Parts: sequence; C-alpha cells; structure tokens
Amino acid sequence: MWKAWAAAAAFVLSAAFIIFGLESPPRFVAPQGPLQIFRDCDDCPEMVRIEPGSYRMGAEPRRLDEIMVGFGLRQSQKKDVSIAYAFAASRREITFAQWEACVAGGGCDGYLPPDEGWGRGDQPVIHVSWQDAQRYVHWLSQRTGHTYRLLSEAEWEYAARGGTQTHYPWGDRASHENANFGAPDCPPCTGVIEGADRWEHTAPVGQFAPNAFGLFDTSGNVYEWVEDCLAEPLPREPVDGAPYLAGACEMRMMRGGAWYSDPARVRSSYRAYNSPDRRDYVIGFRVARVL
Repeated sequence: MWKAWAAAAAFVLSAAFIIFGLESPPRFVAPQGPLQIFRDCDDCPEMVRIEPGSYRMGAEPRRLDEIMVGFGLRQSQKKDVSIAYAFAASRREITFAQWEACVAGGGCDGYLPPDEGWGRGDQPVIHVSWQDAQRYVHWLSQRTGHTYRLLSEAEWEYAARGGTQTHYPWGDRASHENANFGAPDCPPCTGVIEGADRWEHTAPVGQFAPNAFGLFDTSGNVYEWVEDCLAEPLPREPVDGAPYLAGACEMRMMRGGAWYSDPARVRSSYRAYNSPDRRDYVIGFRVARVL
C-alpha cells in the first residue's frame, strides 16, 4: 500500500512542479572538475574539456504540453541523453581573426566573409555556411594534427546548459545582463541595447560571464551550426551524443539564437535550421575537438 501512496505522491509533486512553473529536479548529472583549457596553436580557438555526463535534452513546445505531460496525458518532447566520452568545445564562437588565419594558411577556400560594418578581429565570424564551417574544421585538423569537427546537437545542448536544466545557463529568466539578444517580439526581429548588452548587432566574443562549463555566448550573439540533419520534432534517437544524420539531410541544425532573437529563441533547448549553403549575418559557429 505504501508503494502506491509513494507513487501517487511522486506523480502529484511532478505535476505541481510543472503547473506552478517550477523546474523538476534533473534526473541526470554532468560532473565536471576544474576547467581544463588548452589551445593547439597560436591562432587556434581556445578549447575546454567537457567531461562525460547525462542530461534531459529539449523542451515542451507549449505550457499546455508541459501540463499534459505532467499528468501523463501526452508524451514528452524531451529525451534523456547520456554522453559516455569526453570531448572539447571552443570556449567562444569562431572569430573573424580565426577565420582569416584559415584563409592565410591556404584553407577555407580563400573566402573572406563580409562583416556588415560591425568589425572583424574578435567579432564572431558571420556569413559562413555549414559547408564553410566544414572547410574551417578540415583546415584546423590539418593545421594541428588533431580531429576537429562541429558539435552534434546533443553535445551542443549538453555543453551549453553547463549542468543546468533551466531555460538559460543562468536561470529561467532572460536577461541582457547575461547575453546579447534582441527585442521581446520577433518578428520584427531587431537587436537592442540594454543593461550589459551594449551591442545592437554582434558583440565581440566573450563579453558576458561563461557558463559553468566555461563556454561563452551559448545564448545569443550568433546562431551556431551543428553537425545534425534536420529532424522535427526532436528525434528519439540517437541518445548517446552522436549527431542525427538520417534522411535526405537537405537542412542542417543551428543552435543558440542570435543578436536579433527574442528571449524564447536563445534558450538552451531552442532548435533552428537552415540550408547548409546559407550565409547570413546572424549565423556563425563554434567547434569541437575529439579527445
């Protein structure tokens, strides 16, 4: 009898967390020790080691869905992901300076993307397609002798969350003290200057506090290409951190939102996609390295 009561209590508690807007305790953990930061060459991106761990990926699309899931009336759109290996992720989005090092080194097809007049140097590189990002990681791998690549969508969200299950790495409330993003309503999608966010468009990388894993700008600034093909809703497989590569793969996923995105689009769980040849002033990328 006591088991039945315990199960009922657990159910009610779970539903209450959802109905009253509280985040239920995460089922999984992402254990990390002191930051292990390295750089493979002078013009290579700074990398941080991400330890193995597990987390709940994704989000329910609407508040009503959260309530329905809480009462067991609808299947959750979230999935449990366990990453059994360590990998490294670039602490910051790839910059114009790092892209230009690739061009100077004979890589990236010699392509020099425009900067919209917002500056180069430590500004995140923009107007780079998924295909361009692949050229960069290929050059970086040849340059260093290590295997660089894009993150998978599951790896990206795991790293971006930094051990949290909240909407943003810093909590559940969007804040311009923590990230560069846009006005509350999109469309029209516009950048804003508010609080610590002093940039109407892209900000130089690393201007806000990093998350607990040591990554900067996982919310806003520029969308970041990841390896995966488009799948809607969130695919149930794979659950081990590998990219989803099934189907025709005519679209590739992007994560993180951008400088003009509304608060919903810069959540850790938000998913976007585009054609792999798309170059745009809101799209950049960060890289991963096999350890």
